[in-house]
Amino acid sequence: MIWKVETHAHTMWSGDSLTRPETIVRMCRERQITRIAITDHNTAEGALFLKHMAPGLVIVGEEIMTSEGELLAWYVRESVPAGMTPAKTIRNLRNQGAVISVSHPFDRLRRGAWRQDQLERIIDKVDAIEVFNARCVYASDNERALAFARQHGMTGSVGSDAHYGPEYGQTLQLTRPFEDDPLDFLDALLSSKTHCKRSSHLVHLSSTVAKWIKRTGFRQPRHS
Repeated sequence: MIWKVETHAHTMWSGDSLTRPETIVRMCRERQITRIAITDHNTAEGALFLKHMAPGLVIVGEEIMTSEGELLAWYVRESVPAGMTPAKTIRNLRNQGAVISVSHPFDRLRRGAWRQDQLERIIDKVDAIEVFNARCVYASDNERALAFARQHGMTGSVGSDAHYGPEYGQTLQLTRPFEDDPLDFLDALLSSKTHCKRSSHLVHLSSTVAKWIKRTGFRQPRHS
């Protein structure tokens, strides 16, 4: 049995997405996505809300902007704030028992990309490197991430980095079934295969529109 796992997905709790939780649950059912990691920017609130809504579907995660670049975390128990050093962010995540990857490390168009020397300093403190991100405009940026992961003997993760409808499930980690547990998830990741498809460059327009709508007064609900 093979599970289809989306490891990198955003919701309306991210400043650049408008996708509602019920929409994500429906799309996962329609697209036969077995597990989805909700990894909103600098908050786990949306992931925790979805976990309550669909506990057998959702992995609680977060994408965190450190003072040097972005980290991608799974099995987070509470939000980790943005702006801390990589070392402090990683320490916070380890205290929660989270699994840690580095999102789109060499994407030249992202504010959260890493310099190679910065990445070298933390490589022995993370569990994986995102070697394919469907939103990377330049294929060579993903290729550089893959080469870096291989050079350092790191596990590679892949993800859609989905923000709006058509993106969810675009890129998937194909794994064995695993328990709702960080260590078993990481073990399943080690032996996984991948289904990778780059998104249209137009997906970035959806994020721009989402940011504009939110600046005009859109407010997202908060769970209690």
